[in-house]
Amino acid sequence: MLDFPWKIFSQTGNIETYLLMKEMESYYDEESSVNPNYKEQLQELDRNL
Repeated sequence: MLDFPWKIFSQTGNIETYLLMKEMESYYDEESSVNPNYKEQLQELDRNL
């Protein structure tokens, strides 16, 4: 899920995209501390895309 903003940032150098990625990372880290299966659920969603 976080690969997409990173790919955009690496191609464009847009700092706002990088900041969005960092914000998403912190959100996912918080969610994973509340719900231990959260990262596995995200990985399952990524595979289905």
